[in-house]
Amino acid sequence: MLERGGDIVDVYVEGRKIRLNPTKSIGKGGEADVYDIGKGLALKVFKPPNHLDYANSKDEQQGAIERIKIHQKKLKMFPRGLPDRIVKPCKLATNKTKTKIVGYVMPLLKNTESLIRYTDKSFRNMNIGNSEIINIFKDLYQTVNGIHNKQVVIGDFNDLNVLVAKQEAFIIDADSFQFGGFLCKMFTAKFLDPTLANSKVKDFVLSKPYNCNSDWYAFTVMLWQCLLLLDPFGGIYKPKDKQKRIPQNRRALNRISVFNDEVKYPKSATHYNILPDNLLHYFQKTFEQDKRGEFPINLLSDLHFYKCNKCGTEHGRNICPNCKQFTQALVKEIVEVIGKVTVTKVFWDKGLIVFAKCVGGELKWLYHNQGKFLREDNQKVLEGDLDYGIRYRIFRKKTLMAKKNQLVILEQNKQVEKVFVDTFRNLSMFDANSQNYFWIQNGQLLRSGKFGPEYIGDVLQNQTLFWVGEEFGFGFYMAGNLNVAFVFDTKRKGINDEVKLPILKGQLIDSTCFFGKDICWFFVAMAESGKIFHYAIVVNKKGDIVAQTKEEKGKSEWLQNIRGKCVVSNFLLVATDDGIVRVDVENSSIQVTKKFLDTEKYVDQNCHLFPGKTGLYVVKSKEVYSLKIN
Repeated sequence: MLERGGDIVDVYVEGRKIRLNPTKSIGKGGEADVYDIGKGLALKVFKPPNHLDYANSKDEQQGAIERIKIHQKKLKMFPRGLPDRIVKPCKLATNKTKTKIVGYVMPLLKNTESLIRYTDKSFRNMNIGNSEIINIFKDLYQTVNGIHNKQVVIGDFNDLNVLVAKQEAFIIDADSFQFGGFLCKMFTAKFLDPTLANSKVKDFVLSKPYNCNSDWYAFTVMLWQCLLLLDPFGGIYKPKDKQKRIPQNRRALNRISVFNDEVKYPKSATHYNILPDNLLHYFQKTFEQDKRGEFPINLLSDLHFYKCNKCGTEHGRNICPNCKQFTQALVKEIVEVIGKVTVTKVFWDKGLIVFAKCVGGELKWLYHNQGKFLREDNQKVLEGDLDYGIRYRIFRKKTLMAKKNQLVILEQNKQVEKVFVDTFRNLSMFDANSQNYFWIQNGQLLRSGKFGPEYIGDVLQNQTLFWVGEEFGFGFYMAGNLNVAFVFDTKRKGINDEVKLPILKGQLIDSTCFFGKDICWFFVAMAESGKIFHYAIVVNKKGDIVAQTKEEKGKSEWLQNIRGKCVVSNFLLVATDDGIVRVDVENSSIQVTKKFLDTEKYVDQNCHLFPGKTGLYVVKSKEVYSLKIN
């Protein structure tokens, strides 16, 4: 079972055979798979043209042939003396006869997070402020400078090939660097300098060679995104003159950034008014007036952030830009009627809501305030600081908290159980419904039982993600050439691993799952060919695919964010910046069927929805509202 989708293969490093075991897979990108081979080393193996990810695509197969051909010379000529923060090839991996380079060995980085995580609001809420962002980018600045001093260009510089560990930024995928006569031909649209793109073609594509300025442009985009949690060309462009309307993916080519007066700024993003004027001017000149060159380091070294004592806003200005608005918001009525919607404020706290779930129509939540974790009834669970490495779940009156391999089950401020769990990368693998909690241990999926753990079935150790609803659970794993999905009954033994998911190409960014009674809505974000795609796949409890769709991130509002949704009956409710929308399966396709525009004031694309007994719960980082749609 564990070899479905492709055979385990062997490669050779300095004559030593290394077996590629899927359980040791630590990364999967568009061009290669990465494995932990022990002794602090990782092995990156290029995907051959017959790899499962390239099935049915002659262009991708030909691309793999050409890349591998170039690597035969390029890796032997890799430049020396690059900065220490570059994860460089240290040994070449070949076939048995040493006639073909198939990959390379490099140092293994542990306990890191991709820079893209620092653009996620829920991740940043875990006590990661903008001062930490500045330290990361100061460190990254030195590395980029050092690379350029060696006449090397990064090229496809993006937030997936920057890994962060303790505010130190490491650059991976060094085999795609541009040096000598070896051009970098890969690109990530969001970070591609528009001066290098062909404005005459429909898609935003690379048409000129990379240069040092294009690296600094990508650096500037990443800095903006990490500070404001927003693409500089994000939001919705709604010009009054309809003839000026253009597709979202062409806004960078037309230099229509969020500074444009006719761009609707996303409610869930941090507004740029928190930044000092000198940094804002630099951003605007870069995105709208094609200013290029080395990033001015003084804009980082002179930047300091402060937290407003009145409203809690973190800003880099002399006066808080938001607290007047915030003060006015606090005195609003607890109950408000907007059109057909009655809104009731259920909870507000200066701390942070870290997890919420609905059980039998009643909302339960866990929040953190002043060094304490507390439940919805104000019962203290634990004292401690926020930690982005901790994952949370609620099981009746118990609170489940896990970091890496350790799951702790707490009740009434006491630890009642401690369990060893597998991980997926840095994520602890466990979940809970109203009847049991579930976890993976040494490749076995287990369920809590009256007399101890109950075995459900075998999965791929340290490579499996799963979620549970009341009736059934869903999970999947991707490792090397494997791509397996499964469902299981939450009350019985056994796993059905015959779920025929579409091939999920590229690098996994994020995934989640929402359950109805007999179906689940599975969402996954993948980085593929320089873009991020969101999949929505509806699976019933028998493992049949009911409907599916795939689209580039940002194409439609309901699939802009893969999280924060809820299932009512078997249809989906989604929070967007324009209000809640209903999404249904119709004739095996997924369609938006209704919009509740009166909810716009109280929701945004980053809040979470839960079905209550008489309406919907809206959970934000500090607030809970009940929405009753009449």
